[in-house]
Amino acid sequence: MPNNNSRAHKHGISSFITVLFLAYSSMTFAQGDGGGGPGGPNNDGQSLQPLGDAPAPDENPITEPKRVLGKILFWDEQLSSDDTVACGTCHKPAAGGSDACLAINPGFDQIFGSADDVVGSPGIRALDENGLQLNDPMFGHDPQVTGRATPSFFTSMFADNNFWDGRAIDEFVDPLNPNNTIIEEGGSLESQAVGPILSTVEMAQQGRDWNDVVDKLEQATPLSLASNIPADMIDALQGGTNYQQLFSAAFGDSEITPARIAMAIATYERTLVPNGTPWDLYIAGDSNAMTNDQIQGWDLFNDTPCANCHEPPLFSDNNFRNIGLRPANEDLGQFEVSGQNNDRGNFKTPSLRNVGLRSALMHVGWITDVSDAIDFYNAGTNNTGHVQFTQDQSGVPGTNVDIDEIDVFGDDPVRRGQVIEFLMNGLTDPRAASETFPFDRPTLANETDTSALSINTDIAGLSSQGAVTQARFSGSVFSTDGSNSSGTFSSSEVLAITARIEVDPADVGNSGNIYCVIVYQGAYYAINGSGDYQAWNGDPASLPSLEAKVFGSIENISIAEQLTQASGEFAIYIAYDTNDGVLRYNSAPIQFSVN
Repeated sequence: MPNNNSRAHKHGISSFITVLFLAYSSMTFAQGDGGGGPGGPNNDGQSLQPLGDAPAPDENPITEPKRVLGKILFWDEQLSSDDTVACGTCHKPAAGGSDACLAINPGFDQIFGSADDVVGSPGIRALDENGLQLNDPMFGHDPQVTGRATPSFFTSMFADNNFWDGRAIDEFVDPLNPNNTIIEEGGSLESQAVGPILSTVEMAQQGRDWNDVVDKLEQATPLSLASNIPADMIDALQGGTNYQQLFSAAFGDSEITPARIAMAIATYERTLVPNGTPWDLYIAGDSNAMTNDQIQGWDLFNDTPCANCHEPPLFSDNNFRNIGLRPANEDLGQFEVSGQNNDRGNFKTPSLRNVGLRSALMHVGWITDVSDAIDFYNAGTNNTGHVQFTQDQSGVPGTNVDIDEIDVFGDDPVRRGQVIEFLMNGLTDPRAASETFPFDRPTLANETDTSALSINTDIAGLSSQGAVTQARFSGSVFSTDGSNSSGTFSSSEVLAITARIEVDPADVGNSGNIYCVIVYQGAYYAINGSGDYQAWNGDPASLPSLEAKVFGSIENISIAEQLTQASGEFAIYIAYDTNDGVLRYNSAPIQFSVN
């Protein structure tokens, strides 16, 4: 076997990449009176109005140069350490301001395939201080996954606190000087904007600081990785405008600071008010703006326990509650910010605007849509398949009803369907759904770059005894600096090799072993449990096991972290058994060459 500067990893890193749907947070319901007709009363008898413009703090007024700068920053993947993640990567208008790209975080127990798994967003691959890829203990060489679902940001401009746990507070403090308060009140958007840029899961390599961010922007060509750039952004970039010139137009001089980055992004976000929904037009007086089913659903919405927490016109009260999705000790939520015991497991109530565009709901992400959310709330009174954890669960505000006592038309599919129709379509802004101004955006590089795909994908599985298997296999080989994943490499490149098994559903939960065989220059090498390569004679009885484990749905395997000084043709086979003497393995090899 050629020299391998880093031994193959002993432990396979299992992770779900099953297609689940993204999450919106605590959809709590509330008792109320009927909504009436257009412009009719809400459940407090007060006149309803469509959602208006977003407020802006005096310290950060909205200007057009600042809005365009914020839009450019929001959609520039160069804001991340390795040019793979923009703010907009996880916050797309057509996904309701959340993420349509889903992945699994193993949750509190750090075990994939267990009940506490979270559907989160793929972020950045784990990188060291020099930008070289690391073998992450949970995600290997794959992108890391956030521990909570990505919330929509479309109505965050109306909130005093942002993030699921509220840690982005109303007072915006200079990231470079904790004694300098830049915005006294109304700055939670700015507070939120600075978080992901230095997060080593979302956008940053290890050790990244604001000097690194500023230095990179000073040298970057804005949006150089994007395509299909909207007209307002093109106009701002006419003549080769750089970031210093954009900051000068927005703030009066060319200095780039983290506070100004946050203020520009927040300004752009404040212009994305999703108030073009059928409901807004209906409330403004257009009686034909909603369908009959949506009108009925709007009236019924106010007769369920929905509206006490999802108050119109925002369809959220921006408060924090524990609705019993999981035990509070698994994710303490607002408690980690406030330190108050009665905040254990509390998470922010999201707006229901554009919920019909979001495919994963609530902070755990595994509630798939509005119908599934209703099933969760009805779990205490109907057999819906969901479980509520009531130990720290909040009650429904303004009522004597506990959440596990809710029944939202569990025995009336017609009225339930009308409520769902109102929420899914009556509260959807068509401009967001079609990504038209002001919700227009460029195409990101990570949406078109096929070089990031595995070089051998979706390989059918075979069985050593000829039995049918539904197992599937794939492999990935790439330079650790991220420059090459083509399948053909030079001997000077440092390579990382991973593989993935989509386990046959009949084998999930069974105990067994994982095996790895590398064919190099006509000879066979197997990886043993110590991570060492050893010559193998082809006899299954002598094949060493890489790892013994209980199988989840997906098993990710790190084969090599830093393969160097190797030339020739490589072919890799991955196999597993369930202690039954039958190997399931990839029918075609995972292949690459080094010149």
